[in-house]
Amino acid sequence: METHSPLLLPAAVLVAWTLVMWLWMYATRIPAIQRAKMRLDPDAPRGQQMAELPAPVRWKADNYNHLLEQPLLFYVLLWVLERVGADGPLVLVMAWSYVALRVIHSLVQALGNRIEVRFAVFVLSNLPLLVLTVVAITKLR
Repeated sequence: METHSPLLLPAAVLVAWTLVMWLWMYATRIPAIQRAKMRLDPDAPRGQQMAELPAPVRWKADNYNHLLEQPLLFYVLLWVLERVGADGPLVLVMAWSYVALRVIHSLVQALGNRIEVRFAVFVLSNLPLLVLTVVAITKLR
């Protein structure tokens, strides 16, 4: 039986969470478009029509986009750490901390979008990312 690195699970969980946000985005966006009787215009400038939707609907889409931005660094770092066999307790705690903080960030943004809280969670989520980066660089030296 082939074994796998425990680092793969936090990566898969964050991918799953991204898909949850994708579903939530469309579960709120499509009904909002229908309620507004919007006629989607492929010639409208990017984002113009979606800006007409209520803010709580847009928050889900904004968060989905956020989950496709910085977490890319997380996925690459986990790949590097897995390749060099750095999956000890510190790395696992940092990986799961990053995932938990990104989920919290999503919920803050999608449910109320308190910017000061969201920003604080975002800053905190960078700390495990920084630790993972330092470990990766140290292991590759």
